[in-house]
Amino acid sequence: MKRHIPNFITCLNLFCGCLGVVYAFKGELIFASYAIAIAAVFDFLDGMLARVLKAYSEIGKELDSLADMVSFGFLPSVIIYQLFLQSPQVGELSNYLNYSAFLIAIFSALRLAKFNVDVRQSENFIGLPTPANAILIGSLPFILSDGNWFLSSYILNPFFLFIFSLGMSILLVTEIPLISLKFKTLNFKDNLFRYILIISGLLLVVILKFAAVPIIIFLYFLLSLIQFRPR
Repeated sequence: MKRHIPNFITCLNLFCGCLGVVYAFKGELIFASYAIAIAAVFDFLDGMLARVLKAYSEIGKELDSLADMVSFGFLPSVIIYQLFLQSPQVGELSNYLNYSAFLIAIFSALRLAKFNVDVRQSENFIGLPTPANAILIGSLPFILSDGNWFLSSYILNPFFLFIFSLGMSILLVTEIPLISLKFKTLNFKDNLFRYILIISGLLLVVILKFAAVPIIIFLYFLLSLIQFRPR
């Protein structure tokens, strides 16, 4: 039975993604973003339990990617699409511009397929992980709900949303090596950049709340570039 436990947790991740899509299409983006957050917890737990229980399987690996495609690929695309619809429409151009939101889904699929066959990503990532991208997108409805006019004016700008969707799509498949939060040991020296990222992230969230998420993603890239800089 124990080898099925991680797969059950993965299915909960998928279920959250499905619920999130329903909420997103109904325009209830806060609930859709909560679904991403809960799915991310399940995504972390299934990997951890697979390691603890030594319950690895090819089915589990493929199931994880399929669940992630819904929760961290399609669902974020629907959220961006709904933000496009809430933005001022730019004549006939918006009929095409709005659908650029689904670049996130396409490039998330490419990212996940690439991850499954790329042997270089056993310890660290190459390209932005889909959960990190989804959490960033999931933070946008919360930032809007805080009523920050300055940030809202950017988030609900169709041209910003287009550039954002295109940029994040490229980052998903870029060849930049990035830090993984998988700890092999708790040794501080071996995990220096991981600890800096976690501690800084927690402090930023306490100070800035949801507006901290974009800064944390930027910090994630910056620390990764420092750690993996050519020597």
